[in-house]
Amino acid sequence: MTTLEKELSGLTPTKETLVSIGVFDGLHAGHQTLLRELVAQARAKKLLSAVVTFKRHPMALLEPGETIPSLTSLTERIRLIKSTGVDIVVTLTFSKELADLGAQPFVLLLQHYLKMKGMILGWDFALGHHREGSLETLHDLGTKLGFSTEVLGPIKYGEAIISSTEIRKALADGDIARANAMLGRCFSLEGRVIEGEGRGTRLGFPTANLDLDPVQALPLDGVYAAKTIVEGTSYLAAVFIGRRPTFDGVERILEVHVIDFKGDLYRRDFKIDIIERIRGEQKFNDAESLIAQIEKDIQIVREKASACS
Repeated sequence: MTTLEKELSGLTPTKETLVSIGVFDGLHAGHQTLLRELVAQARAKKLLSAVVTFKRHPMALLEPGETIPSLTSLTERIRLIKSTGVDIVVTLTFSKELADLGAQPFVLLLQHYLKMKGMILGWDFALGHHREGSLETLHDLGTKLGFSTEVLGPIKYGEAIISSTEIRKALADGDIARANAMLGRCFSLEGRVIEGEGRGTRLGFPTANLDLDPVQALPLDGVYAAKTIVEGTSYLAAVFIGRRPTFDGVERILEVHVIDFKGDLYRRDFKIDIIERIRGEQKFNDAESLIAQIEKDIQIVREKASACS
């Protein structure tokens, strides 16, 4: 039995399924529209809704020299998919075996293990080796093998088609409002709090340093208004992303000052929702100037105390 078959064989759907397939990185507004339609149609047809996604981006294998920054971790992606009401989430390892598999053998596996009765796919989807499983090909396979296919068109934000790529571009530009609008929620970052150098505490503004996934997409360097939840209580936060030029920093870091929080965050798993970019990265001549600016930043964060859903 191949790795792919092992991953699929652990599933035992109690009914036939309506399936969507994709990376779904970020689970943006376009993805959400697709999955809501999947869930609605599955329920109307008395089927189970199922999503097939991948543990890592296929481009990590297909283009090994190129890194695709992730908008969400796998854990967060699965959580967001399930929040749409999807019944089954299948995570597959995108291996050479899967990359080389033809469209027909793949859909036959889905029919066998997932009891697939139909597919609802995004407008830009293609499946199989060299993307041979175009939407037209899948329609023809459905006619031949007995499953339905439906394609949903793109969702736009202004003139742009919402996509993970467009959201990454917005983040790289520091345009959080645009990124959040396309996501349909606040862009979030998560990681474990690790030990820092203690500079924030010495300056009077203790910070939590987050150990992020190396492929995590980050916004443009600067200071951001954010919010977080600690022990069930919501707090505002000032987030710094950059290299700390005042202290001749080299490594890119992320530090969070949780406003009005008193306590220890060390070794906690921590998630922050980014609301807005306040300013760019700056170098200060002395600690006093930096402290004065941090105080201004915190005041601005308080003024931006809007929530993201």
